[in-house]
Amino acid sequence: MFKKGDVFLVTFILLLALAGILLPEAFSRGANIRKVAVIRQGNKIIKEVDLDEIKGPERLEISGDYRVVILIEKGRIRFEESNCPDKVCVKTGWLEKPGDTAVCLPGRFMIKIEGKKDEVDGVTY
Repeated sequence: MFKKGDVFLVTFILLLALAGILLPEAFSRGANIRKVAVIRQGNKIIKEVDLDEIKGPERLEISGDYRVVILIEKGRIRFEESNCPDKVCVKTGWLEKPGDTAVCLPGRFMIKIEGKKDEVDGVTY
């Protein structure tokens, strides 16, 4: 049978092993990855915005078959206004993580956040 000290020791070792697995991944996630929003109309790239370097709120108005206003803030982006009939793009809300996408189908607008890795200048061992 296990004694009280054995249970404590096994629990401690399991927690230490779990921390060894989870902590490095948690700290490395998102490191050196910049969030870049790519705004397209059809197949044409209208603008690429580095969301980590935005200082204050910016609005971008784009006209085509429909007019959209895109609100850009530090670390996030969204369709703020659109005169398209269903406004699904506006209801999508904020895009904050790489891979997040919002589309205005009637106007053929798309916003997608892509994660771009920073180049490493050097490695020291």
